Amino acid sequence: VQLQASGGGLVQPGGSLNLSCTASGRSLRGYANGWFRRAPGKEREGVACIPMNDERGYYADSVKGRFTISRDNARNTLYLQMNSLKPEDTAQYYCAVRFGRLCDVKNMEYWGMGTQVTVSS
Repeated sequence: VQLQASGGGLVQPGGSLNLSCTASGRSLRGYANGWFRRAPGKEREGVACIPMNDERGYYADSVKGRFTISRDNARNTLYLQMNSLKPEDTAQYYCAVRFGRLCDVKNMEYWGMGTQVTVSS
């Protein structure tokens, strides 16, 4: 599976961005699909996940109610709609998939290259 993430950028606090992750080679539906991020000086962490054979999203507490993960099966594309962005959301964002039930930051099998999100006034 090859993943290409896009949609990052510079946004003011309170703003929104929509990240996309286009997959090729295999259908995203056959994998757990996740978004992760790494902030400067911090470990990579999970942000949101759609488990294998599921359509619902699950979220880190820090983004719950602000971010929405979704998938367009026809386009084989994963999205992360990010609203009410905060400076602490600044990070490199990655999409990743795993042939397993749940997302696991240490065991995702395929990673996109990442897209930078900077939240600053």
